[in-house]
Amino acid sequence: MQSNLKQILALAESKGVAIPAFNCYNVESVMGVAQAARETGAPVIFQMFTRMMDTEFGTYVSAAIREAINLLPTPAVMHLDHGAGIPQVLRALRLGCTSIMIDASTQPLERNIAITRQAVEICGECGVFVEGELGHVGGTADEKMSDFTDVDEAVRFAKETGVAAMAVMVGTAHGVYKSAPVLDIERTRTIHERTGLPLVLHGGSGVPDEQVRMAVEAGVRKMNFATDLVYAFFNSVYAKNGEIRAMDVFMKEPVESIKQYAIGKIQLLGADKLA
Repeated sequence: MQSNLKQILALAESKGVAIPAFNCYNVESVMGVAQAARETGAPVIFQMFTRMMDTEFGTYVSAAIREAINLLPTPAVMHLDHGAGIPQVLRALRLGCTSIMIDASTQPLERNIAITRQAVEICGECGVFVEGELGHVGGTADEKMSDFTDVDEAVRFAKETGVAAMAVMVGTAHGVYKSAPVLDIERTRTIHERTGLPLVLHGGSGVPDEQVRMAVEAGVRKMNFATDLVYAFFNSVYAKNGEIRAMDVFMKEPVESIKQYAIGKIQLLGADKLA
């Protein structure tokens, strides 16, 4: 069932839970996430990273996501993850995204606000809501962690951009953690209370379950998972003995592995309570 970012996060806010957002890279990952949503009755977000929107992969995977959403009885969203700029936003809209993230978090605050506001205005003409990012969520391979999101700047960002959700930097990173992150839960809670916005936590793979639950209680309403989903797929593929020659049969176990991974995150975030 097609939904949009504002609607799906309002559902999460109403129950104090979070919606999992799974990065999809191929048809199998779309199938695994869709099967998890159907089995749990939970709303989900299918998302693609910005670089895929620039390639043939994005064309094919977006078509698979649109079909999966149409077949699901529960609300689902097709989301652009880390939109690199306005050109990528426009391509994502043409491919059918019902939710957009614009990421200008590496820019100075004024520039970030201006770019994000432009994306909000463009997407608003299509009835599509936008996620922005304040406080750059980098990678685990970065030499040092970026500064955490400033509360007062978050209030200004929310007011001046008109975003429907805000990704914040409170201790996570993209990739494989060398040691478990420690999230700033009180900062998360304060930003949520003062902005009134659903918050987004990027770099969800590898965050300890207890911290995830605390972040959701503090106001995180969307949490992104990519790295561990990729490992769920590859670990299943690498475990195959190579004797299967039918590709569709070969892919059944990787799809099942993604489904089970997705179910675990759906339950951790409490999204199954929305069934």
